[in-house]
Amino acid sequence: MPAEDGRDLKYRRVLLKISGEALAGDQGFGISPPIVDKMTEEIRRLVEIGVMLGVVVGGGNIVRGAIASQQGMDRVSADYRGMLATVINALALQDVLERKGVKTRVLTAIRMEQLAEPYIRRRALSHLDKGRVVIFAGGTGNPYFSTDTAAVLRGIEMSADVIIKATKVEGVYTADPEKDPTAEFIADMTFTEVMTKDLKVMDAAAISLCKENEIPIIVLNLHTTGLVERAVRGERVGTLVHI
Repeated sequence: MPAEDGRDLKYRRVLLKISGEALAGDQGFGISPPIVDKMTEEIRRLVEIGVMLGVVVGGGNIVRGAIASQQGMDRVSADYRGMLATVINALALQDVLERKGVKTRVLTAIRMEQLAEPYIRRRALSHLDKGRVVIFAGGTGNPYFSTDTAAVLRGIEMSADVIIKATKVEGVYTADPEKDPTAEFIADMTFTEVMTKDLKVMDAAAISLCKENEIPIIVLNLHTTGLVERAVRGERVGTLVHI
């Protein structure tokens, strides 16, 4: 099936942030093949409709640097372990995508040429212009920065129209809906509201970068088939965070 040209899309250039935990599915750890298959189908469809797509995947299904440091590990060492976990996840996504015929490149902020290309902005833009999915791995390459911040940074560098954060819930709530049954869904909010109410959309650095660069964030449930496509076409799904 030939790709569409994307002219009917509201968001043509997109940075998709996928949490590492989402890759684990119900097993809670590692990489679940059925989950990866479903995620890559969503990504394949985005490419088909003409989206220029960058992807940042977390590493929380393998190791979370912040939690490891709380358990006594040196924070810098823990964060580097987390960055390496994102490379493992990126390679898993690339493998499945390419078996489905989607041209994909992994660019990592930590140099490891045997596995992936080093992150160079102009190279990433060239890949996007050629219709390839670019998976950004290795976070920012620096400790103390989350993959949320890495996602926003890469989104800014690739001139993304929107950051889509794909999670396992429908969007932003007043509290954690998995822990608080009274939590209320929020469909629309500003960056200032996110920061003043301390809602866990993304960390403060990521939210500040989006606000400063006026890039909207859409938070939605990746496990709902077709939701990301509906978002890039301009339908109101999930939670929109904006200026």
